[in-house]
Amino acid sequence: MKICVYAICKNESKFVDRWVDSMSEADSIHVLDTGSSDDTVTRLQKRGVHVESREINPWRFDVARNLSLDMVPQDADVCVCTDLDEVFEKGWREKVENSWQKSTTRARYNFNWSFDEHQRPAVSFYIEKMHTRHNYRWHHPVHEILQPLDGTIENIITIKDITVNHYPDLTKPRTGYLPLLELSVKENPEDDRNMHYLGREYMYYERWNDCIDTLIKHLHLKTATWKDERSASMRFIARAYTALERYDEARMWLDKAIEETPYLRDPYIERAILEYNLKNYQDVIKYGNESLKITTHAKTYINEVFSWNNTIYDLLSIAYYYLHDKDNALKNVDIALKMEPNDERLKHNKELFEQMS
Repeated sequence: MKICVYAICKNESKFVDRWVDSMSEADSIHVLDTGSSDDTVTRLQKRGVHVESREINPWRFDVARNLSLDMVPQDADVCVCTDLDEVFEKGWREKVENSWQKSTTRARYNFNWSFDEHQRPAVSFYIEKMHTRHNYRWHHPVHEILQPLDGTIENIITIKDITVNHYPDLTKPRTGYLPLLELSVKENPEDDRNMHYLGREYMYYERWNDCIDTLIKHLHLKTATWKDERSASMRFIARAYTALERYDEARMWLDKAIEETPYLRDPYIERAILEYNLKNYQDVIKYGNESLKITTHAKTYINEVFSWNNTIYDLLSIAYYYLHDKDNALKNVDIALKMEPNDERLKHNKELFEQMS
């Protein structure tokens, strides 16, 4: 089996050695450099990577991805698309070889998108960036997706014991995303995925009314049927209304999110956070305890870190404290401390709770 890695890069010199070490289980590695001003190209070449340089103007991620895919030899059996800030855990090639069948066209595998301060995976989901050489192309200017060519019958397998870890350069700005998302929606106004991403991007920019309008458009698209993503749009609308201090509307949208996905913790916890900030401690307890009834962690990119760390126990402990329930305040702060034993604020809170009469 011939396995080839391909990627795009720009000014990622500091990642080169770690990335090449991770990808070296492949038969060949191919990188399209899109205009580095540092020594990224030289370092890649010294490590035996096949590098081509090309400036893409106007910039589009799909164009760059497809040009890098074009660098892969025609006789490759498996193409693996990665970025230089991603690292495969060792032994991934053997696992591909053991799982890939003649009929396989693509594989999904674990992606740890972010880690907490203890280097534990915080947001994890499946990605599907291993594929056959001749049946796929990338689409969309940003948040690009791999799509099968017309007539391709997909057979996607899941390889659960392959994991990629993401260690991004947090100093790099994401200012280019918004105009590319606006372009993507302009090109494909019925694409629900990028409509959702655009609304989310407006939220990041604190353009609250644009966020609300765009995410409502997302919810009205006929193709917007994935409940988890619909629920996320509702939660983001609620965040926008909260920022506008329109709390009843925020509650309404969080209730819609709960109704849409009663199996996810996220909307319950967002409702608990809202009520906590408004000092409605009975409702913090109501929605916090409802969230804890959900024990299944969905493996999608719609994963909120606060839904599975110590946040809800922290909020519950404080809510119980203000309602003069010492036992439950201590019970919840103990759980929060078990998850974050070095948190000085939580330690102080426990001391305070212990002094309650």
